[in-house]
Amino acid sequence: MGAIDIKGLEVTACHGVLPQEKTNPQPFVFDISIDCDTLSAAKSDDVNDTVNYAEVCETVTAFCKQNSFNLIERLAYGAAFTIVEKYAKIKAAEVTVHKPQAPVGLPFSDISVTARVERNKVVLSLGSSEGDRKATLDGAVKEISALRGVKLLKTSDYIKTEPYGGAAQNEFLNCAVLTECLISPRDLLNAVHAIEAKFGRKREVRWGDRTLDIDIIFFGNKVIAEEGLSIPHPDYKSRDFVLTPLKQIAPDFVCPVTGKRVSDM
Repeated sequence: MGAIDIKGLEVTACHGVLPQEKTNPQPFVFDISIDCDTLSAAKSDDVNDTVNYAEVCETVTAFCKQNSFNLIERLAYGAAFTIVEKYAKIKAAEVTVHKPQAPVGLPFSDISVTARVERNKVVLSLGSSEGDRKATLDGAVKEISALRGVKLLKTSDYIKTEPYGGAAQNEFLNCAVLTECLISPRDLLNAVHAIEAKFGRKREVRWGDRTLDIDIIFFGNKVIAEEGLSIPHPDYKSRDFVLTPLKQIAPDFVCPVTGKRVSDM
């Protein structure tokens, strides 16, 4: 893995909160750092084995000119997301947007915002114990694959499992999906909660029967312990209905906490 850095890309466009900023173009300066494989290109000396930095500059310029945002926070994130989304060879992009003519009213040397977007392999576990379970899982997988910034890579077989946790009474149908994800863990959590709600999920009885349950098991090599969000999933190792599908689609995935491959669990 290596990096390509682009410094001082200047684009004139309309971004800002004030009315005059939405009609009077001003300069924005981009510093872009791209994480990608530079070794292959170093060996081959072939532009097809790397990321064409001229094309990246054109992409960012077009994005900046074709949109108008209130905040440079949104501009920086949008530019980083667009870069990673467009170029499959890019693992991550960090974009700093400078606004040298910001209407501050006082002397200043620079105002800038930095945003980073990463490409991560993410594993989700899905289960259903109410209604047409197969139709629900089919629909949920389709909804996941339709999320912008989420690319479906593999879906496991559906397996029937006994209820877990002591409250549910019905047999479950479970599967796992492997995705490539550009959005943040928290944004993904919000998205899967919205999908659960769309399929009638009600959070009334812990471990109870449910139309749809979607859990984030792994999110790249991240270890997260936040309110309502724990990654890797804290109980996945004791759940055969998670591990069995997981071994089918991602046997070589390494848990960032235990250091063990999924196939060895």
